Amino acid sequence: MERTFVMFKPDCLERGLLGTILARFEQKGLRLVAMKMLRITPEMAKQHYAEHVSKPFYPGLEEFITAAPVVATVFEGPEVIRVVREMLGATSGLKAAAGTIRGDFSASRQMNLVHASDSPESATREIGIYFKAEELLAWDPSLACWLQAPGEA
Repeated sequence: MERTFVMFKPDCLERGLLGTILARFEQKGLRLVAMKMLRITPEMAKQHYAEHVSKPFYPGLEEFITAAPVVATVFEGPEVIRVVREMLGATSGLKAAAGTIRGDFSASRQMNLVHASDSPESATREIGIYFKAEELLAWDPSLACWLQAPGEA
């Protein structure tokens, strides 16, 4: 089983879309193993977006991500990193296909509702920023046997 970090950004919470979007991941059969609501500090933003800190757009990104609470989550499932990113669609909501989360709910590149890790390395790093190991709760839902056939996971 693979794990990925998913952050529901300030615009998602401000627009009241958290439940709607979270439900899509659950309906897909992805397993939620950690979740918390928090306010990102400028220091956390610099850590999370370390590769962008020196770029001209970073101040606006930091202002956006620290403007309101976020919900940080970890999902688990087969190929979960790829699956979540495909469910999100293109970074810009204007370019994201209909049926994807961003295609259905976003019209912005920055205010695109959800961040998701793009690789196993990013997932490990990002999960470590927001969660302690003991906050990740491995569990087997009783309906798990109806989500994948034996040997598919």
